[in-house]
Amino acid sequence: MQIEKDMVVTMHYELTLDSGEVIDSSQGREPLQFIFGHGMIIPGLEKELLSLKAGDKKSVTVQPEEGYGLVNEQLIQTISRTQLPPDMELKEGMVLTGKNEQGQQFEVGVKSFNDSEVVIDMNHPLAGKVLNFKTDIIDIRPATSEELNHGNV
Repeated sequence: MQIEKDMVVTMHYELTLDSGEVIDSSQGREPLQFIFGHGMIIPGLEKELLSLKAGDKKSVTVQPEEGYGLVNEQLIQTISRTQLPPDMELKEGMVLTGKNEQGQQFEVGVKSFNDSEVVIDMNHPLAGKVLNFKTDIIDIRPATSEELNHGNV
């Protein structure tokens, strides 16, 4: 059996940046399970897993365009420090959580700040980054009709 649309894939993975920094890994945890062909993983990785079989291992490099996208400069904005709680201690790289007008939660990264302004980045933290995956396919099986209807394993 090989990976194709509507198959449940169980795999271990390790995600690193070009610097070698490990960003995420399933080692020491349960393997990742997803329904192939339903956009549950980034497109560049999904494309490279097509036709693999249980027991296959593959190293995959995903360019930003097929990962979390390029950095959108319009999503980097400067806000007034007064828009944040006055006692908030800021650090470069920290993540702030907010709510939009519809009540949906979102996260932004702090790029820089001074006494009057804060530069925030609303891009995904991995936008613009080349992603390196080591994958180990553990199991492949057809998704059940219930899994397909619910959209998850």
